[in-house]
Amino acid sequence: MATFAYGRVSTADQTTENQRQEIERAGIVIDYWFADEGVSGKVPAAQRPQFAQLQQQIRAGETLVVSKLDRLGRDAQDVGATIKALAARRIEVIVLQLGKLDLTSPAGKLMLTMLGAVAEMERDLLVERTQAGLARAKQQGTELGRPAKTNDSQRLAIIAQHAKGASISELARTYEISRASIGRILKAQPDAA
Repeated sequence: MATFAYGRVSTADQTTENQRQEIERAGIVIDYWFADEGVSGKVPAAQRPQFAQLQQQIRAGETLVVSKLDRLGRDAQDVGATIKALAARRIEVIVLQLGKLDLTSPAGKLMLTMLGAVAEMERDLLVERTQAGLARAKQQGTELGRPAKTNDSQRLAIIAQHAKGASISELARTYEISRASIGRILKAQPDAA
């Protein structure tokens, strides 16, 4: 069975050669090498060109080796999904950073479960910080949400033009906003109640 190895670096002036050498120094013979160079770590694994090609070529019973866990995804959730998808195809996944641990083995699954718990905590903390930031912004009088595409005088003009017979489609074209936005403006007018 073949051994596939994968490397990734964020900028074009970096090289994945160090990652390849690290894998080879660990005594692993690489049959197929794939590397995404100049691809941000923020890009999900499945959207990386070389990683996608690797996934098309690797078969059940073969092995994928990476130097570090973050090479398999942009965050813990993406890494977990990537490893689960590979495990479902019976592909062994080895991350040198974790001591050559096969993440598809029982011990590897335990590690993934712990990583998942940490990722969930990360998401919860992010939501908590976001909510606190929004509350603070509201308290300071900051207007939240997307800025309106029309101002008060334009909204009054839309209402007046509609009262004179202008259609919603006409008004949407004139003010370069959606028909739904025109509908909301008309619905919000005081006389609509």
